[in-house]
Amino acid sequence: MTLGPVMLDVQGVELQPVEKEILAHPAVGGVILFSRNYESPDQLIALCQAIHAVRTPPLLISVDQEGGRVQRFRSQFTQLPAAGLVAKSKDALQMAEQSGWLMATEVIAGGVDLSFAPVLDLDYGVSSVIGDRAFHRQPSRVSELALAYQRGMHHAGMATVGKHFPGHGAVVADSHAQLPEDERDYADLEKEDLIPFERLIVNGLNGIMAAHVLYPAIDSQPAGFSRFWLQETLRQRMNFQGVIFSDDLSMGGAEWAGGYTDRADRSLDAGCDMILVCNKPEQAVAVVEHLENYRNPASAMRLARLHSQCKIDWQQLCSNAQWQSAVSNIKTCNVEPWLDMDME
Repeated sequence: MTLGPVMLDVQGVELQPVEKEILAHPAVGGVILFSRNYESPDQLIALCQAIHAVRTPPLLISVDQEGGRVQRFRSQFTQLPAAGLVAKSKDALQMAEQSGWLMATEVIAGGVDLSFAPVLDLDYGVSSVIGDRAFHRQPSRVSELALAYQRGMHHAGMATVGKHFPGHGAVVADSHAQLPEDERDYADLEKEDLIPFERLIVNGLNGIMAAHVLYPAIDSQPAGFSRFWLQETLRQRMNFQGVIFSDDLSMGGAEWAGGYTDRADRSLDAGCDMILVCNKPEQAVAVVEHLENYRNPASAMRLARLHSQCKIDWQQLCSNAQWQSAVSNIKTCNVEPWLDMDME
């Protein structure tokens, strides 16, 4: 059985029998974890083992563990700085690489395959939902820091997923609640927002998550539902060969596409390899059943490459010299108190 196109969530800290049944469905390919799914490293490891045991090849397990406002696993995990704080640190490039390595190392040790990172948006100072999740305003600086962060993730054995293509930082509206519109033309994005994506693509970026943002001067469909953005631009112009993820189809920015099965069809038709349906269990089941006969061998091959490439024992982390050095350096980054942002 290959990996299907749907990534969904589970409700608690243990896998329930009804969840095992839906995860075994051929249309399912992955699970995304949230704060509600985490109590401790041992519990997380057991949950991931149970999810991986459902299928062969095992389902992909993902999380949003960026740092700052967006960090799902907290107790006994290192408190990670937001990307914007990393950029302000004394040796920002080293800090970015260590942050990427540390995040990925701890997440893999917990049994998870990948974190949706790094954020490649530019911080225009207008988007509250992006804000310091972005490294910087300047595309060249974002590219440098994100490349360093990607090196760290790759050294830890984790695939990278850049977000939110082609750029979410220049809009005020929050796509969790509504569909933002960016009035700029293609030339504006090409000389600004697309640059970090281009730089990371040629340096081994493994995946990209599309934004629920409409660019009406460029295309009539939001990026995550647009063949222009996903096929003509990302695949053809930018020669991206990795996995394209939708952003969560439960978000307000996805309502443009209609009901949940319509959203799924439009995303996949536009060029997404995997679609996310989070925090709506009944709708996720409807999408999975709707896609029972869906097959895309190229997508299945791309997805199979995203499993973590190494195994790390959580109990050995504390005695790992590289881990100790990274944790010590991260503490100099003036990490702010955690705020809850348990959505993507």
